[in-house]
Amino acid sequence: MTTLHQEHPLHAHTHGPDCGHPKVPHGDHVDYAHDGHLHREHSGHWDECEAPGHSTHEVHPHAHGADCGHESVRHGDHVDYLHDGHRHAEHDGHYDDH
Repeated sequence: MTTLHQEHPLHAHTHGPDCGHPKVPHGDHVDYAHDGHLHREHSGHWDECEAPGHSTHEVHPHAHGADCGHESVRHGDHVDYLHDGHRHAEHDGHYDDH
């Protein structure tokens, strides 16, 4: 899965362990959830970090929700849940990996 390289212009906020935004492990780096999307540091600037396409999480017996115990992160028009080192989003009766 390739991550798109789309620079986030005019990002004055510096993310880090104490910035107040949720950290999201994502492959070989950490994203920060901010304003409904994800940012990652890359070569001295911040990129939007969105995986292309639709990837179904095939076996997911756990139902996410307000009291499931996993951190929720606003992502565009829906909510992702941080679980097992990645983000899950409910979609058409199943969960997608984001």
